[in-house]
Amino acid sequence: MERKKFFKKIKRVVIKIGSSSLTVKDGGLDLSNMEKFSFEISGLVKQQIEVIVVTSGAIAAGLKYLKISSRPKDIAALQAAASVGQVELMRTYSDLFTKYDLKIGQILLTREDTTRRTQYLNIKNTIEDLLKLKVIPIINENDSSAVEEIKFGDNDRLAALVASLTEADLLIILSDIEGLYDRNPQEDKDAKLISFVERITPVIEKLSGGIGSMYGSGGMISKIKAAKVCSFSGIAMVIAHSKTPDVLEKIVSFEKIGTFFAPQTSRKVKSVKRWIAFGTGTKGKIVIDRGAEDAVANKGKSILPVGIIKVEGKFSKGDTLKVFSVDDKLIAKGISNFSDDEISRLMGKNEKQILAEFGS
Repeated sequence: MERKKFFKKIKRVVIKIGSSSLTVKDGGLDLSNMEKFSFEISGLVKQQIEVIVVTSGAIAAGLKYLKISSRPKDIAALQAAASVGQVELMRTYSDLFTKYDLKIGQILLTREDTTRRTQYLNIKNTIEDLLKLKVIPIINENDSSAVEEIKFGDNDRLAALVASLTEADLLIILSDIEGLYDRNPQEDKDAKLISFVERITPVIEKLSGGIGSMYGSGGMISKIKAAKVCSFSGIAMVIAHSKTPDVLEKIVSFEKIGTFFAPQTSRKVKSVKRWIAFGTGTKGKIVIDRGAEDAVANKGKSILPVGIIKVEGKFSKGDTLKVFSVDDKLIAKGISNFSDDEISRLMGKNEKQILAEFGS
């Protein structure tokens, strides 16, 4: 009941499957596990639940296909492996889902695809149309071209962005760990699984740590970051072990499995706010005084020039900025109506002073 209260009905889920859940020890695709996923996903579809899959595994599949025994450190080799592996990965998914009369569609994304509002909405529309056609969208980062994504990124964040973009009810992250523990289970046999997280506090963030496996890039830290995106967006999230029998059915039936992260709000945040928060990159920052901080944080007001005390970075009208308090606390992101030069001339001035100096 603790989990069920956050849902009227689960209509749409995003399922993120990590590299460790898609590959065997030598790095090849785990066909047995992939068969399990396709069967369980078909069960959700039969319940009229729309499913979007965010998959890892392209690099791992490519390394195996190319007979490369250890993960290369140079970007070009990783991109080559991803290019080869993506074909193998999607072929396998297609063969498995065909058994259940399900069609799939591939979408490859880079970070830049979400930074422009038009592209962001185009991605959303493509996914919506695939779902209307009863096609399961299978989404992956475009590791064959996106250098930054291979070097720094992970699909936990991508899955959270997709969940936010598509206004899903639930994000399920399937991994090689049961969920979030109160201590590191690899070091402490008495570590206990945390079943329910109401709010992501500094204490919860401190519990995450470590790095991903040889074939993946995400660890618990990235999963907590994904949970923060979902929580802000009004979306619940579950981390669970991929090899748990009937794991997906148990999750959508609200069984006490894995770690459940509650949404911060029961109402979905507006699309444009979600895009500003997570889809856009920032070009600069401004620092505002206490009065402006109160107006923004507590009253939902826009920032006026009189409340700005510092501007940093080069940016133009329409770019996204980070907004900091005087004690250097990030309090907001927003789209600027002015360039950095214009803000530098206007900041600290009230409307009367601006009119006197610059005219009406």
